[in-house]
Amino acid sequence: MKSFMYRNDPLFLRNEFETDGKWEIPLIKKRDVELSNVNLIAISDTKYNDREENRRRGVHFFVDDYKFENVYKNPERAIVRLSQYSFVLTPDFSTYSNMNYWRQLESVAHSRWCGAFWQDQGMSVIPTVSWSTSTSFDFCFDGIEEGSIVAVGMIGCKHSKKEFLYGYDKMLTKINPSTILCFGSPFEEMEGNIVAVDYIKSRRAVR
Repeated sequence: MKSFMYRNDPLFLRNEFETDGKWEIPLIKKRDVELSNVNLIAISDTKYNDREENRRRGVHFFVDDYKFENVYKNPERAIVRLSQYSFVLTPDFSTYSNMNYWRQLESVAHSRWCGAFWQDQGMSVIPTVSWSTSTSFDFCFDGIEEGSIVAVGMIGCKHSKKEFLYGYDKMLTKINPSTILCFGSPFEEMEGNIVAVDYIKSRRAVR
């Protein structure tokens, strides 16, 4: 009986949401999010019962993976803390080019599952999009409805500008986002309706 219950536990199966693409990645639905005077706070700076000034912000995950792995491992506990904020970006689990294909795919799937779960709980969610080499294009844009607001991070992209812009253009073609929330200074060549966010200010939580 215990084995049967474990095999059918939703947190083991993670199959409760609509999926997209050949890899059946959880789908994050297109939603409008108010982005006028947008301000973000890092997941590592959030806390339970946070101050009102911070709760008006959105939460970003452009920090090291180990600082937010628990949002996937213990999602019901994490949502108590995250749901107090205005909106959340999905976790930016790493998709480094020196990772094996399955690890990059896993990172994208985990990120989308978190977003689908948070939407199911009534939260406002913006999917974060990341990619590595062209081989990741097979899955890294899946799980996001066309015309959605998306977020991209610019930290670390300055040393691989050509590769980043190639993936960025592929994202525009695949997702056709209504708005791109850009964490950091965008390259001049980047097209689309871009809303840039100062990553330094995002670390100034009110305490």
